[in-house]
Amino acid sequence: MLQLKTINDIFFLVATSSQPRAVLYMDAAGKWQAFSGMQMYQRVRTFAEALGRWGIQKGDRIAILGENRWEWAVADFAALAIGAVDVPIYPTLTAEQIGVLLADSGARVAVVSSRQQYDKVATVRSQTAIEKIVLMDDEGVADAVLLSSLLKDADSRGTERDAAFDRAAYDVAPNDLATLIYTSGTTGEPKGVMLTHGNIASNVNYSLAGFDIAQQDACISFLPLSHITARHLDYAIYTKQATVAYCPSFEKLPVALKEIRPTVLVAVPRVFEKVRQEAERQASLSGAKKRIFGWAVKTGQKHREDILQGQAPTGLGWKLANKLVFSKIQQGFGGRVRYYIAGGAPLGMDTASWFAGVGIRILEGYGLTETSPVLAINTTAAYRIGSVGKPLPNVECRIAEDGELLVRGPNVFPGYWHKPGETAETFDAEHWFRTGDIGRIDDDGFLYITDRKKELLKTSGGKLVAPQPIENKLKAFLFVGQAAVVGDKHKFLSALISPNFVALEEWAKQQGISAPTRRELVADAKVVARYQSIVDEVNGGLAQFETMKRFRVVPEEWSLADGELTPSLKLKRRIINQKYADEIAAFYVDEATAKG
Repeated sequence: MLQLKTINDIFFLVATSSQPRAVLYMDAAGKWQAFSGMQMYQRVRTFAEALGRWGIQKGDRIAILGENRWEWAVADFAALAIGAVDVPIYPTLTAEQIGVLLADSGARVAVVSSRQQYDKVATVRSQTAIEKIVLMDDEGVADAVLLSSLLKDADSRGTERDAAFDRAAYDVAPNDLATLIYTSGTTGEPKGVMLTHGNIASNVNYSLAGFDIAQQDACISFLPLSHITARHLDYAIYTKQATVAYCPSFEKLPVALKEIRPTVLVAVPRVFEKVRQEAERQASLSGAKKRIFGWAVKTGQKHREDILQGQAPTGLGWKLANKLVFSKIQQGFGGRVRYYIAGGAPLGMDTASWFAGVGIRILEGYGLTETSPVLAINTTAAYRIGSVGKPLPNVECRIAEDGELLVRGPNVFPGYWHKPGETAETFDAEHWFRTGDIGRIDDDGFLYITDRKKELLKTSGGKLVAPQPIENKLKAFLFVGQAAVVGDKHKFLSALISPNFVALEEWAKQQGISAPTRRELVADAKVVARYQSIVDEVNGGLAQFETMKRFRVVPEEWSLADGELTPSLKLKRRIINQKYADEIAAFYVDEATAKG
């Protein structure tokens, strides 16, 4: 078991690594460049010295606003090395939203990736305590400090360590605040989650126990580093002195997967869902492909239990299906992945089962920002489909009378920044943290999460319904991008469906449907009938009170950029309920006389 006490211990493991490719990044020409652990050390040390010259002290806040890139990690490690607190901010936020977070955190320095992000900070700077703006890109901006100018001599420092810098970093204690992460929230305004060095370090110690990761391994950092899941993953890979390859956008991920060929892949469920939908879309382009694909998937399902047990099927049918279809899906991930891990949102049985049928066992985990984040995770040695694995050995779990999961452990946060009232509300009298999730633990110790407590729908007939499992069943279909089940306090449930427009538009052409706009497309009778068949099929596997009596296909593809999804690609139900208030009201206009 690892004995990390602070995140700075992780940094020093990077510094002492013999790994020449500790970091990989894509340059302006699209070529991958590498630098070593010692080069990381010198860049972090050099930036930390600059922070010191500016008077940044222990406990001061430093905001980091940018996409995933090596400079993000340097800023992070440099802040933590001097005992400062970093404040990661999602680059998709607006200037106004960023201004609120900068003001609330009291950040003195903002490290930004691009001119676009600089402009956001500059717009709201007068409302904040920002003294310096550091720009990662080499762009001439009058009052910004170029990171490249601060680091220009870093690589020439060779392998010489700085005793004073090291001592200051080692003096940072486990109880010292490390980071202030503003949760995006699916319902209300963001809250600043305070995580200490000890919270995160203790979590890395135990979350890695079930995984054999070594220097020859590689992982692509593409989930937003503003999210604790991505930060935790990078720290874990650095701890094992393996390679972290930075991918700044989802658009570049397919290329990065083929070129880096990672051995560890951590993604939110939506990434896996999109891979499945793309595979099905490609197969639908010709009759022959569709028949071969359908046969292969059916063959794979017969051998699903072998995959779930971690065994390679030996039958001739499997081998042929693997050669013709499954290997191509695996190649889409780079062809070298040993650990497929899902987190950040529920994976869903349909997705987990489908991937097992094509030879990929996805190890689902679970946690929250407030828990640093991992509470439970499946491993190759202890795996059960549908569960989020067994709780970490240093985490206590308890199910409350109303089904809510309560937890305690060294990874649980001390509270919300400047919000003592909300902090008190989230802990019970015995200091168990209320996760807000409904769960159960089976006889073998595997944890199952069924839904968010606040998202449970209660029909007017008194039936409680968890919407996420139903939504996951809908998303298993090629033509469904996202879905939101509604009906709280109503007689019956209904659904809003946001299409996978790539697949839908291709199908519409094949069907001879002429629709100049997406609004006209989703209103076409053939399209509505196609989605009706999907809803009917899902309803066939649900209890009567869970079935969706009505639905509406919306002409928008929900996204993070447009505000319907959180950065971990979960639904923002409050936003969706507001945006589609008229459509939802139409479901229930004749509720009194409609059949429930």
